[in-house]
Amino acid sequence: MFAASLGALLSHSIDYAGMFPPCSLALEPALQNQARYVRDPDAWMLNAFVLAVEQFDAAKQLLSQFDPTHPLRVAALGPRTANADAFLDALEEADTGIRALARYDVDLLSISHLEMFLPHDVDLASLKEARSIVGDLPVFWEAPPERAAQTAALLAEHNSDEDAATFGYKLRTGGVTADAFPTSPQIARVLVAAAKARVPIKFTAGLHHPVRQFRDEVKAKMHGFLNVLGAAVLAAEHQWDEQQTSEMLEDENAASLSFSNEVFAWREWKIATDRIKTGRELVISFGSCSFDEPREDLRALRLLRN
Repeated sequence: MFAASLGALLSHSIDYAGMFPPCSLALEPALQNQARYVRDPDAWMLNAFVLAVEQFDAAKQLLSQFDPTHPLRVAALGPRTANADAFLDALEEADTGIRALARYDVDLLSISHLEMFLPHDVDLASLKEARSIVGDLPVFWEAPPERAAQTAALLAEHNSDEDAATFGYKLRTGGVTADAFPTSPQIARVLVAAAKARVPIKFTAGLHHPVRQFRDEVKAKMHGFLNVLGAAVLAAEHQWDEQQTSEMLEDENAASLSFSNEVFAWREWKIATDRIKTGRELVISFGSCSFDEPREDLRALRLLRN
């Protein structure tokens, strides 16, 4: 059991990335986990399985664990490149792999979206060429937080010529070392820029726990996924500035957050459940190498019950 506002905030919010650090599982056990998760009562929180394009052929051999009622939904991860020319060449190759996998067995798998790093010299013309390559596939382009405002503006300009805002921003929110974690003001800058530009946003890494807290394994404070997702929808709803958004991201007190069927609240700020659903159209998901840890922490906070 859970409050409707929590359901709205976390519905299909977790992209399972079990093959990536710190879990770093091999492909087969990671897919075995995914096959179990799609059949779990908590599958309402599960989004896609993060799979690098170069692993597609190997994954085809392991699809017997899925069925048409419980298919494999893939978040395709493209290669990282250093400049615009290499980026477009790599995107062509990634698109070829994506189309081949999507045709392999339409009953057992689908491609949710593509994620790929955006080199600093990619401009509007390059993005238009990228769109011609990938067609209508949603794509989230990763860029570091210091390039957040300019990247959001570039994506917004591109999306303004499209029928749907299918190019989004991907922000890395942590890693396995302290220096991999952006500051709260840096994340706030991204959230505010994306909200103002109406650019879809997703997150990756470092969001294993619901509320911000110090973790000894990384010798740093890890951002909470309730802080980040909650701040994203509240910032858009109430037109927060970076300082207000950062204040919520910094909050380490779980009691500051409350969920009911009608509203989600952080301190005195509230958003109705139906408005959360609207906000989530632009606040998509976060990648996590664990699907169990976030749920265990939610149960420890008594936000999720068996």
